[in-house]
Amino acid sequence: MIAQHDNVVIGSSLSAVIFAYLYDYPLFFTTPCPPLRFDYFESRFDFAPLGLDNLGRQLKTLDGAMKIGTSKLLLWERVIFLLSLKGLLPLSDLCVNIRDDGEKVVCTDEYSKIYEFNFSTCYYFGDSGALNIAAAVEHTEEYICYDYIAFHKGGKHDIDYIHTFDDFAGEIWFYSSDRIDGNTGVKDACVVSRLTKEQLMDPNYSETMARFKMEKIIKDKGMKGPVNGYTATGKPKYYNFKTSHCGRNMRLATSTPYIASPSILTEHPAEEELVAKLLTKGLSRYGSLKCEHTLRA
Repeated sequence: MIAQHDNVVIGSSLSAVIFAYLYDYPLFFTTPCPPLRFDYFESRFDFAPLGLDNLGRQLKTLDGAMKIGTSKLLLWERVIFLLSLKGLLPLSDLCVNIRDDGEKVVCTDEYSKIYEFNFSTCYYFGDSGALNIAAAVEHTEEYICYDYIAFHKGGKHDIDYIHTFDDFAGEIWFYSSDRIDGNTGVKDACVVSRLTKEQLMDPNYSETMARFKMEKIIKDKGMKGPVNGYTATGKPKYYNFKTSHCGRNMRLATSTPYIASPSILTEHPAEEELVAKLLTKGLSRYGSLKCEHTLRA
């Protein structure tokens, strides 16, 4: 049986899930694309109408305190949860491929077909596993690159964030290490860069160079490793930082232009506009539900 939908949304970005929730459209995707750990809203946004506490906090920087708002990942999880309660996630995260065969859209998992549907209008936000839905136009791609750095020496300090205003290693987030159980006070780092596709292939912008640049930045900013004794004049000596690279994640920083049929719409409101509209929409019978999940700092 082929399901018939007037409107559908394909994609799993924060904008896609909010758009689907606002207009009560079913959402389909193959690869979940939630915001990453260090994506935050400005502190001016109040998410109490969505049952979320305002989890904004103060970050300690070398230039003073900086206030951030609620995690974008927390909102993404909340809206996905509400979509599932409303029956607007027909396939949840079970779909691996979405393909338009010319007569219908076929959804499959790793082994077989699991769903077929037709639509009048598709709001397409992009999906890596969607075939024959819309053709991407060649354009200059820019990526947000997240390099995770482990501190094996020098990870105990009270700094949370450094901004360098550079494209490569423009932001450094320090967070309580996930590698060590317990509240040890040891922090690891995430180095955030904005790089072109060509730069990602350049050894000068590799994972190792991101680690080296982070070490240089924090040394130039006056941060030091643990104390390693004293000189004859009583001045303290310090160990060098000892770090290693744990992994790299990348996301497109620029929206991809598409060529599509008139029934497939690829231009949508900006994320901030969708969030502002979401905050004015009540949660009806789901308004009394509370989200108890919180992210680690």
